[in-house]
Amino acid sequence: MASGLNGQSFSFVGYVPKDRSDLKKRLNELERISRQFNQTQIFIETPFRNRQLIENLKQYCSSSTQLCIAANINQIDEIIITKPVGEWKVGDLDIHKIPAVFLILAQ
Repeated sequence: MASGLNGQSFSFVGYVPKDRSDLKKRLNELERISRQFNQTQIFIETPFRNRQLIENLKQYCSSSTQLCIAANINQIDEIIITKPVGEWKVGDLDIHKIPAVFLILAQ
């Protein structure tokens, strides 16, 4: 709900592959499904690989795809930010080793 993305149609897909080529294929597939069904795709990663996943999302996803990163949910230092992938390319969000959930909604 806090992401602002489609909460009426979503899919939790669990962990994404750690192999780069498999990850690229999976992210492309998740974007395609999201676009086709207007469905938010929700996934997680091991906290020590958050930085790598964010960099891969910036590289492999369309600039117009909405990306929400929610980290430390329900904690005092909770972070929930949603913006297009293209806007994530500027700046840096350091959530290394912090539990996080990632959501995408392709436009």
